[in-house]
Amino acid sequence: MTPVGLLIVSHSARLAEGVVELAAQMAGSVPLVAAGGTDDGGVGTSFEKILSGVAEADRGEGVVIMTDLGSAVMTAESVLEFLDDEQRSRVRLADAALVEGSVAAAVAAESGAGVDAVVRAAEEAVPCAPAEEGPEVGEPSASAVVTLTNRAGLHARPAAVLAGRLSQLDAGITINGADAQSVMALMALGARKDAQLVVEASGPDAEKAVRLVRELVERGFGEPA
Repeated sequence: MTPVGLLIVSHSARLAEGVVELAAQMAGSVPLVAAGGTDDGGVGTSFEKILSGVAEADRGEGVVIMTDLGSAVMTAESVLEFLDDEQRSRVRLADAALVEGSVAAAVAAESGAGVDAVVRAAEEAVPCAPAEEGPEVGEPSASAVVTLTNRAGLHARPAAVLAGRLSQLDAGITINGADAQSVMALMALGARKDAQLVVEASGPDAEKAVRLVRELVERGFGEPA
């Protein structure tokens, strides 16, 4: 199944392309389309770029539109009114920070989330917020302490890999007290090489979740040590 697509709408073509480049590092299979700037290459938004971008990003599972400023929202809303009823039913406009929201949305889409869940992931990604408290796991039924070995630590790509894989499991899981199924919460930990991660989980897939974290960390997420 093709993941939900993302359309990045910005007043700046370079900004839209940069957000797509960043999100693509964490969500390689997600359709990501940039619709930045005006038709003549200036600063602003383009009805035609957004309209064609929706068509390009929509592979059948829907599209979430991310915007930067108010006029981009208004142009996107005009495009939604122009779509036929069938396509409009698959397109959502997220009220979220462009960069943080797009990253979170891309990770959610990569993990197989539907269009409404992708919107929620985008809107819950709050910039400059403290690390989210993890879910209430009660008495953990599985736990481990692991040490980061990859050179860059728990930066954006490993955080996205962890959150995306763990979100598919039926478990409440925390890493150093933060929600391990949230890419933004994991990134906010600022965990670097040689940092210890306390992993705790409960629920039907608790042991599987802890084992997954251990395996990914011990392999260094495929990055240099």
